[in-house]
Amino acid sequence: MSLIYNHLLSLSALLLLIDTVLWHLAPFKHRVTRVGVRLVMFVLFNAIGINAGVSPLQAPSFADDRVAQLGATALGILWWLYAARALTEVIGLVLMRRIGHSGRLLQDVIGALVFLAASVAAAGYVLELPVKGLLATSGVVAIVVGLALQSTLSDVFSGIVLNTTKPYQVDDWIVIDGVEGKVVDIDWRATHLLTGAGTTAVVPNSVAAKAKIVNLSRPNNMFGVSISIHVPNNIRPRRVLDALERTLRGSSRLLASPAPKAVLKEAGESMSEYVVSGFIAEQGKKSEVRNQLFDLAHRHLEAAGISRRLDGVIEPASRARTLLDEVKIFRSLSDDERDQLAQSMSAQQYAAGQVVLGLEEVPDSLMVIATGVVSATVPDGAGHTEAGRMGPSEVMGEQSILGDTPSEATFTTLTSCIIYRIDKALVRSYMEQRGEVGRALNKLQAVRTQNSRLALMTKPAPIKKGGFLSWMQKR
Repeated sequence: MSLIYNHLLSLSALLLLIDTVLWHLAPFKHRVTRVGVRLVMFVLFNAIGINAGVSPLQAPSFADDRVAQLGATALGILWWLYAARALTEVIGLVLMRRIGHSGRLLQDVIGALVFLAASVAAAGYVLELPVKGLLATSGVVAIVVGLALQSTLSDVFSGIVLNTTKPYQVDDWIVIDGVEGKVVDIDWRATHLLTGAGTTAVVPNSVAAKAKIVNLSRPNNMFGVSISIHVPNNIRPRRVLDALERTLRGSSRLLASPAPKAVLKEAGESMSEYVVSGFIAEQGKKSEVRNQLFDLAHRHLEAAGISRRLDGVIEPASRARTLLDEVKIFRSLSDDERDQLAQSMSAQQYAAGQVVLGLEEVPDSLMVIATGVVSATVPDGAGHTEAGRMGPSEVMGEQSILGDTPSEATFTTLTSCIIYRIDKALVRSYMEQRGEVGRALNKLQAVRTQNSRLALMTKPAPIKKGGFLSWMQKR
């Protein structure tokens, strides 16, 4: 014990070294644990320093031992810096818990002020320097430095304002000054955005504080998507809007609330502009959904007999023949073969909510959707899960054509539909003449089977209630 008491100053220095090693090398997974260890080490450092006769509030008095005097002075200065570091860590822990990652910049600014105050206190108490003169000199220096770093300081304080008001935070998709991207970091000087092109845009905080900011991530998990369609003026708007509403029903990726909508935006001299808009849950799927909406709009407009050319109208008599040109499995047929097939097609109308093809049903024909939207659902044990939605030029009943096997899904109309039927025997005769028809049907069946499996895998598992409340409900 006497040996330890005689080397308290050395033990204090050793404690500082251990703290540094633990902070950088110890595998603490949680920040609370790291900060707790630092506080414990700080308390031990205080206890050892006081027993060694070192006080951070006065200059050390080891006049007869210059080495001890120098060591005690160094430890006194280190005490203030150590205290500033521990206080900064505690403040950072509180800020991270309250305002998350965006509090890092505020933590850095507060930490700088704490260290500045600790440095002045160490100079005044431990070194007994004239603090008033030092502060006056540092004030002049601060003015000179502030003028030289005016732009940088503007970015720093703008960053503090942005972190306090929180118009955006890390991982939000925003638009600042015309630049769109995902916020990946907010530091002292700038906000860093990851753009859709995969590049990094650095926007100074002073610019972001003055610019118009559009936060695409608020409300949460809701991102707007829209497309613009031009149709000749001689087409009645109601016909176009009905076709575009079926377009919206045909996309299962659009959120049901807020409800998607189609509106007539502007009527020009020869063409009218229609806008189709809705919301999706993932920003990264925006381009994919836009492409899907354009394709669905084209198909539903054509199914309604509306052309986007200036003549504006598609003859109804040629609808069956035109439909065959869009059906992928019949692309290998010649024009004459498609003409003959179109003559044998029979149309049938369905109201919304009707079952076109039931589960385990073996149809006697191949069905081609001419207009409307059909939903395909598969059993999941407790009910049914939607595997996909179908629109004009898509077919149903391919399993029956290939091997008289029953349907593995239920096909129900979401809107009023017109569906053409092609006799099973006729389709099989084309399969024998054209091997490409059979290969296309087999590929279609494989794709739909895979889509059904993915739909069942991605369906969230039901949450089973348990515990005391569940026991009470059963009583």
